[in-house]
Amino acid sequence: MSSARLLVLFGSQTGTAEDMAERLGREARRRRLDCRVLALDSYPVVNLINESLVIFVCATTGQGDPPDNMKNFWRFLFRKNLPPTSLCQMDFAVLGLGDSSYAKFNFVAKKLHRRLLQLGGCALLPACLGDDQHELGLPSKFTLQFLQEVSRTEEWCGPTTDPQGPPSELQPFLAPMVSNQRVTGPSHFQDVRLIEFDIAGSGISFAAGDVVLIQPENSASHVQQFCQVLGLDPDWCFTLQPREPDVCCPARLPQPCSVHHLVSRYLDITSVPRRSFFELLAGLSPDELEQEKLLEFSSAQGQEGLYDYCSRPRRTILEVLCDFPHTAGAVPPDYLLDLIPPIRPRAFSITSSLLALPGRLQILVAVVQYWTRLKEPRRGLCSCWLASLDPGQGPIRVPLWVRPGGLTFPKMPDTPVVMVGPGTGVAPFRAAIQERVAQGQTGNLLFFGCRHRDQDFYWEAEWRELERRGCLTLVTAFSREQEQKVYVQQRLRELGPLVWELLDRRAMPSPCQLTSPRP
Repeated sequence: MSSARLLVLFGSQTGTAEDMAERLGREARRRRLDCRVLALDSYPVVNLINESLVIFVCATTGQGDPPDNMKNFWRFLFRKNLPPTSLCQMDFAVLGLGDSSYAKFNFVAKKLHRRLLQLGGCALLPACLGDDQHELGLPSKFTLQFLQEVSRTEEWCGPTTDPQGPPSELQPFLAPMVSNQRVTGPSHFQDVRLIEFDIAGSGISFAAGDVVLIQPENSASHVQQFCQVLGLDPDWCFTLQPREPDVCCPARLPQPCSVHHLVSRYLDITSVPRRSFFELLAGLSPDELEQEKLLEFSSAQGQEGLYDYCSRPRRTILEVLCDFPHTAGAVPPDYLLDLIPPIRPRAFSITSSLLALPGRLQILVAVVQYWTRLKEPRRGLCSCWLASLDPGQGPIRVPLWVRPGGLTFPKMPDTPVVMVGPGTGVAPFRAAIQERVAQGQTGNLLFFGCRHRDQDFYWEAEWRELERRGCLTLVTAFSREQEQKVYVQQRLRELGPLVWELLDRRAMPSPCQLTSPRP
């Protein structure tokens, strides 16, 4: 995006649209975008065919009339002889500033949006219609219509149509968890898990280097705390209705949906909030002191304070809401989806091969947990959720799907492969080695590094057996087992001539040539 150029054009009668356009320009420049902000009639409209990214900010005056400083632009744009492909190279968005007490609410913005589409422009999103009558200026994107006598379901729900093709984000496979085993020693500082799923009959296929995406959930304690601070009953059920006809409801939310499902499986309440979160929250606050602080955090002058309060200690949305209880208790449910982003899937390297383990998929997961100055440790949402699941206590199903990864391996059986995988970075190489050995490819050289041989040497027995069979050459570096730390890059340097021979001649040396000392 370093070369992206944004043009913001405004049509303003009283100055409100101009102020909003200038604000958009400042935000764009803060994100390192080259941005110009101009009144519509100050811009040579014939140059519009050369623009690739434009935001239009326009008010409506009188009975649906354009502001004075965009009337020339308006007349030109609605010429009947303009070709329908005039703006085919342009991506655009329209922000209208209007008043719903008038019959022709945001008439100019709506008409401009339609005309830009007629001329071949590509809309980045539906027309955004601000309302001066609304307490926040902008209404919520959705409304939550609560239902009577509807009990919530705890099953994972996606689209109800029959799945077409392999599992995907909109149609994940609910994979039974077979095992969840800690593979680091009990005294090791980090909990690392080898987790296996049963994917038989799922239609999932993968090769070495591919990744699996997993849709995690919030913990039960966090869901309970969130509902308490916002005054929500997790058993309430609702239907979601978009305010605009061309806006779709999130496909991952069932209809009807329970509050519990929304909070546990959709809203990312443990993510670190952005500046826009504080801005919207300030508009919802009924408490003068809390609103003043929220406005400070959302202002340009308050960014250092926001960094110290939120970004540096990794304070979560849930923790912020607990710090502003009067505001949190007043948040209308309609604004939950505007305020809080959705939980995004997490990607993990697949660490097994279907040739070696048919119908199974394994991942190696380092459980993320660390301390900041806050009282509670910071925890990775997905890794901690996965670590908490125990298939020995009953059936567990995890929503997942597979996509191609960035690693590819040679198909020719005589091409050797040099793999460097310290720590959990060895995960995709284990899949590759399993796959290549099953195909009879023995030119596999693995550099593996960890801290201690007896604490985090993943798959040691498996590697040693492959060494014995002549299918793998393993070079190790245990960084903490001697006074001078040793890392894989040092092993690579020690074996530099042989690594170069592999790269140059593409021939695997005999095991006796690999004489690097092992700690």
